[in-house]
Amino acid sequence: MFVLHHDGYRFVMAKTVGDFIHERMRAWGVTRVFGYPGDGINGITAGFEHAEARASPATGGARKRGAVEENESPRFIQARHEELAAFMAGAHAKFTGEVGVCLATSGPGAIHLLNGLYDADTDHMPVVAIVGQAATTAMGGSYQQEVDLQALFKDVARNYVTTVTSPAAVRHAIDRAFRIALSERCVTCVIVPKDVQEMPFETPPHEHNTIHSSVGYLAPRVIPREVDLKRAAEVLNAGEKVAMLIGAGAINASSEVIQVADILGAGIAKALLGKAALPDDTPGCTGSIGLLGTKPSWDMMKNCDTLLMVGSTFPYSEFLPKEGQARAVQIDLKGRNLGLRYPMEVALEGDAAESLRALLPYLKRKPNRAFRQELETGMREWRETLTAMAQTPAKPLNPALVFHELNKQLPDRAIFTADAGSTATWYARYLDFRAGMMGSLSGSLATMGPAMPYAVAAKFAYPDRPVFALAGDGAMQMNGLNVLITVKKYWK
Repeated sequence: MFVLHHDGYRFVMAKTVGDFIHERMRAWGVTRVFGYPGDGINGITAGFEHAEARASPATGGARKRGAVEENESPRFIQARHEELAAFMAGAHAKFTGEVGVCLATSGPGAIHLLNGLYDADTDHMPVVAIVGQAATTAMGGSYQQEVDLQALFKDVARNYVTTVTSPAAVRHAIDRAFRIALSERCVTCVIVPKDVQEMPFETPPHEHNTIHSSVGYLAPRVIPREVDLKRAAEVLNAGEKVAMLIGAGAINASSEVIQVADILGAGIAKALLGKAALPDDTPGCTGSIGLLGTKPSWDMMKNCDTLLMVGSTFPYSEFLPKEGQARAVQIDLKGRNLGLRYPMEVALEGDAAESLRALLPYLKRKPNRAFRQELETGMREWRETLTAMAQTPAKPLNPALVFHELNKQLPDRAIFTADAGSTATWYARYLDFRAGMMGSLSGSLATMGPAMPYAVAAKFAYPDRPVFALAGDGAMQMNGLNVLITVKKYWK
């Protein structure tokens, strides 16, 4: 139950399913939900309004205008399109490691989420989508804005999508959606018909055919077996020209990557989503790889005899060693990604930092550093090439020059977001990330339009840090201009 005060009268209202969803998200640690209002989710958005009312001075709460008090979180952040809300939720997950949440109304609103959800799914980000549906009394009757949402979301939310048809079922639906999203690093979806949202919440009764769930998820420590670590070390120790390729899975393993590369005398290429995993001035770092990559990364893969891939599903096999050229070891937290891009002699399932740390004692320092020295010389020459390319005259302006000059001005702890297309090329090649910087874009899906919504989510998550949205003109026309309305609303 909760209490509202108005004009001296005291109203007592039953807690609805919409109120409970807000309350349960708070229990899961959700700080903000990105969405766009609609009558198909009125019962859920009312839960946000009720929480704000409880926290307002008029009802004895401590909330101040413009402030977000703990007792009213999660806060509803209004995007200007459901696709933008999904992008923001995915970006929140990318930049914080927490689950991202988006909210959309029934029918067309739910449909609009798909592109942003696929972006999160293909980059293995934990996102929960909560969507409205036609009332249970109208479902199956071709009612207005009724869409088969189970079918619509069955691919992008393949790990868990459910429709809540009873107030007593909402608790386990929300709990499972969050727990599965976090444990599988995937997208999940909870569909709530509009009449169910407004029903009084019911705790599941202690009887047959009920489910009694709980809040909370603790990530396990995942490391390979010692015997497999030794096998991996044997392969790496035998190599004379070791190449490393790291991706987003190595974001929190910078120190371990540097130590392993130093012992092995290895060069280190970075997949696009792994750009922030390692400072670009790290000895042996060859920068990006692939279509947007550097010549030293290409030379390294062409000439190496050993490959160590960590936390990456980099897709372009033509930029990896020829099959049979190199002995290979891979580390990935998801077993399904092992041996996917190159034939691996040893494939280790485990957390990047934990696994590299466990591998270190078995590695032998290579006295010959010639391979790495060649790569470092190549990087110096590559930087000179980039400078020359940026200074090539163009009308009205060479875009590469903008990024080249921006690179000289980058503040510490900056966060960068970028769009697909040419912008991604300049992001990959020209920006030198220092320790503590963050950045991301749409990796596997490579969709247009995430730079601006990503930047908004990053700024909400880290309000004290400078955030740069590197947006192309096409993506800005598609949806970036819409995001400026959100910026205008919340910038203060």
